[in-house]
Amino acid sequence: MQGLISVVIVNWNTVDYLRQCLTSMLSRKHEHPLEIIVVDNGSSDGSPEAVRREFPEVILIQNGCNLGFAKANNIGIRRATGRYICLINSDVVVHEGCLDRLCSYMDQNPSIGVLGPRVFNSDLTLQPSCRQFPTLWNSACRALALDTVFPRWPLFGGYLMTFWQHDTPKSVDALSGCFWMVRKETFDSVGLLDESFYIYGEDIDFCKRCQIKGSEIVYYPDATAVHFGGASSSRLPVKFEVENLKATLHYWGKHHSRPAQAAYTLIRMFTHLRRMLHGLVFCSIRPSKREDLLVELKANSACLRWLFRPSKPPVAGNLMGVSS
Repeated sequence: MQGLISVVIVNWNTVDYLRQCLTSMLSRKHEHPLEIIVVDNGSSDGSPEAVRREFPEVILIQNGCNLGFAKANNIGIRRATGRYICLINSDVVVHEGCLDRLCSYMDQNPSIGVLGPRVFNSDLTLQPSCRQFPTLWNSACRALALDTVFPRWPLFGGYLMTFWQHDTPKSVDALSGCFWMVRKETFDSVGLLDESFYIYGEDIDFCKRCQIKGSEIVYYPDATAVHFGGASSSRLPVKFEVENLKATLHYWGKHHSRPAQAAYTLIRMFTHLRRMLHGLVFCSIRPSKREDLLVELKANSACLRWLFRPSKPPVAGNLMGVSS
């Protein structure tokens, strides 16, 4: 159907967030017709039943187990029939007019392959969603927390682009995968998400492949949404932190030389060691934050153990299993 927007939402045990996400789109009128596809990754919290009962117009695809974020999205993308396909996290609330504005901007700019809105946190502060591709320099700046100390300096705040106000349309290296609008022809040209990324990393990898194919990635602040963040990962923070590390190393193994991979691994070792020391110090002087700091300590300790484990799988290997 001409003008149809397909929305693909991957869900894993986030029934309350999923309700909010679907309601934010289905309770409003849109200039362009919507096709909404929920791909459920074996949820046990009643998510599929809630979708069938409360949102009968939604296409529900149920996987028997958690197939991972990239693979589940690809299932939805293959089912989608729209000219534009939106990949939206289940913990996102879409603001009024957002999808129509994104669609219109894509119509006016045929060079754009992926378009993303301005994203807010739950308290309506800006959530930086633009990225520069990872380099040894911007990774070292993050490891040393220079992007936090000097957020407005382009030299140090590169990866998250903290030096920029995020208030004008801009062509960028990459966009956070919490909310994308993708031209169908982009998937035809670039391919689907790389399923060797179980969770995390598939977004920056896809943007890197778009760059190689000459497809533009653009941030568009006139369309807005709220991303609560961590709806699934908060259930298992330590495991998901290790998965994030694996995904990042996999990206480096796929797109960088072996010497660069080795250098990046050393940077990550330093990063997790610094964060552990930070947690140990602040546990004693900020008892009110002790519970959160202990989780941070466990997560960084688990990442260090994984990095030093001789039997860990190669970084360019298949990461489909969830394990720490």
